[in-house]
Amino acid sequence: MYTTYHLASADEMPNIVESIMSAYKSKAITITIEEDEDELSEEMKSILDQRLMEDESTYLTAEQSITQMKAKYGV
Repeated sequence: MYTTYHLASADEMPNIVESIMSAYKSKAITITIEEDEDELSEEMKSILDQRLMEDESTYLTAEQSITQMKAKYGV
């Protein structure tokens, strides 16, 4: 099971620690700290490169994409 907490700053850590302790009690857990970066990961760059190679005749605007998602998923 994976749970991800996104914090605005490390100042929020005490509340999260209490929450984790309450939720997981005596179970073994692993905590990974990842600092937000402004740079794109290699995976992100690869996805963007693939998108740039797409046929422009099949391009959807952001508005069209959102409309289709709302219709399909009711979001």
